[in-house]
Amino acid sequence: MKIVRRIGVPPSVRGSTSTSTCPDVFELSDGNFAVIGTEATEALERELPADAARADYERIVVVSRETLVRAKADIPDA
Repeated sequence: MKIVRRIGVPPSVRGSTSTSTCPDVFELSDGNFAVIGTEATEALERELPADAARADYERIVVVSRETLVRAKADIPDA
């Protein structure tokens, strides 16, 4: 599995002044997506709806609204 491309615009275009960290979305060679975000599993797990759950190896991450809105145009419909 490899990163194929960034989905959306680079963090610098979204106003990031740091070159070391920032939320981001990437398309992977297997068609899945990888997300860099703020780890929030402990804070949000109890907020999940009754029909949602996560595996021990999964984490809940928060990605800024702007990151996803700016990525929307690059996300395939199918």
